Amino acid sequence: MSIWMRLGHRFLPFADAATPDLPLPRILRLSLFQVSVGMAAVLLTGTLNRVMIVELGMAASVVGAMVALPLLFAPLRALIGHRSDHHRSALGWRRVPYIWFGSLLQFGGLALLPFAMLVMSGGGAGPAWVGHAGGALGFLMVGAGMHMTQTAGLALATDLAPEASRPRVVALLYVMLLGGMLVSAVVIGGLLRDFSPTGLVQVIQGVALTGLILNMIALWKQEPRDRSRVAGTAATPAPRFSVLWRRFIERPRALRLMVAVGLGAAAFSMQDVLLEPYGGAILGLSVAATTSLTALWAFGMLAGFALAARAMSGGADPIRLAGYGGVAGIGAFLSVLFAAPLGQPLLLGIGATFIGFGAGLFAVGTMVEAMGLADRETAGLALGAWGAVQATAAGLAIAVGALARDLVSAGAVAQHFGPTLADPATGYGFVYTFEILLLLGTLIALGPLARGRDAPVRFGLGQFPI
Repeated sequence: MSIWMRLGHRFLPFADAATPDLPLPRILRLSLFQVSVGMAAVLLTGTLNRVMIVELGMAASVVGAMVALPLLFAPLRALIGHRSDHHRSALGWRRVPYIWFGSLLQFGGLALLPFAMLVMSGGGAGPAWVGHAGGALGFLMVGAGMHMTQTAGLALATDLAPEASRPRVVALLYVMLLGGMLVSAVVIGGLLRDFSPTGLVQVIQGVALTGLILNMIALWKQEPRDRSRVAGTAATPAPRFSVLWRRFIERPRALRLMVAVGLGAAAFSMQDVLLEPYGGAILGLSVAATTSLTALWAFGMLAGFALAARAMSGGADPIRLAGYGGVAGIGAFLSVLFAAPLGQPLLLGIGATFIGFGAGLFAVGTMVEAMGLADRETAGLALGAWGAVQATAAGLAIAVGALARDLVSAGAVAQHFGPTLADPATGYGFVYTFEILLLLGTLIALGPLARGRDAPVRFGLGQFPI
């Protein structure tokens, strides 16, 4: 038994996340809300965007706008985290109400999407704009539910975990998110191997019901009831969000960290709605094959999380790990960029894997750094701020990337850029090149943060990392 325990701590990077007060079975049960979010994310940013672009023939800019709609709710994550930090309810809970209502929003949005897609595809009664409006509402509801559930759930994990193991517990939850994405991508790809509209509707309905059940199991007897938090019994009012937010953002490293998070999130997310259409329209891959790209991305991100957790348990600097993730992302986008001219789907698969790997290193490094900027009573605010900046930047990047792809591809096909670039792949190549430039900017923003916690962190030419 002692041999197995030593092997577990050596090769399983999160084996030491459990404590006597928070055993591993309880952590894994709590992490089921992340599995639910991962399933919905694969469906929205993977399968549905490819189906709407390729099978339904919708413009990538319209699809990109729909996929970006869930992220309109992202700026409110910091407010949600703050409200859950100080929420008072009749039952004495502060996190559970937010997770539960987020679960209901996610379920309702996924329940609405099949009917909207039926009208959009011409298979239902009513004008097409009704389908587009219903689809937009469904995407928005799913996004609001995902953000609310994830922000309050991560904050609940930090409440339950001792301070020493808190970063590993939160990182384990993100590993479960990616594990859920990996498994669900494989399962959804298998179910849609022989694509049909009826099969797609059944998959969406199955994801909605499964997600609600998983969240109910995850919440069961997790948060203790605190009588001091019962509504109407508090001696002092909750502090205002604006005051705590100003105090948080004025910390020396906070602003520059948020800038780096925004640039990195935009760089890694701009291709979210383009990677699978790129494989389908340019390299001629099937629906199942392009869905497997999401699985490769999730596998790479899972590896990035595992490596980051193991490195940080040995004292590695989270900012340097985030920088290594940016370097890996540059190599990954170069691989994806050259897949089309060389006609090599293998390069696309390698690129998708290392996009996930770099994003994993970057996400866990910046997340742990953000957690270090807050105390226990502002954990929700800190995690919400990190999530808000990341998700907002990602949403804007998704919309801009899809629009840029449409405009550049149309101009290229019309030979506005000359006969050499007269190919639909030019639009995709422009987006991937811009993502490389964003990653270079991310490395510049991270540079002063890696100099040490006592070094001055300011913006200006004097702080340019050389």
